[in-house]
Amino acid sequence: MGMFDSFNIASTGLTAQRLRMDLISSNIANAVTTRTPEGDGPYVRKRAIFAPVNVRPFYKSPFVPERIEHGVGQGVRVVKIEEDNSPSNPIRLVYDPDHPDAINTGPEKGYVRMPNVNVVTEMTDLIEASRAYEANVTMVNNAKTMFSRALEIGRSA
Repeated sequence: MGMFDSFNIASTGLTAQRLRMDLISSNIANAVTTRTPEGDGPYVRKRAIFAPVNVRPFYKSPFVPERIEHGVGQGVRVVKIEEDNSPSNPIRLVYDPDHPDAINTGPEKGYVRMPNVNVVTEMTDLIEASRAYEANVTMVNNAKTMFSRALEIGRSA
């Protein structure tokens, strides 16, 4: 592992957690948005899907030089941002017949479709994401200290 590999790995974590915090803040900001710009119903909670970077294959090719082959633990990346349409987190119905987005006909008359955003869950996820971000910052600072001390050892020798 080279000197800057640890910085590159931590930077992928910083980037991914920052995007996750941005999505969480967007979810909280839209917790009561009943109509999207497309007009297709309430805001739907969004979440980031992560995957490892450069996962080592199950076999090692004899034709790939050792310096090119990357192992597990090369960082994380955001694979996609998806809407949370899981059955455990459905769109809520709130009775408010005076709301402009209230349903006019049928058995749900007078109800408003509200986003599936739970602010408590979002705040818990935000704390988790900020702690992961802090862990990556700590790793960068520790690696920087370690490399500077290694340079000091080289100067005194």
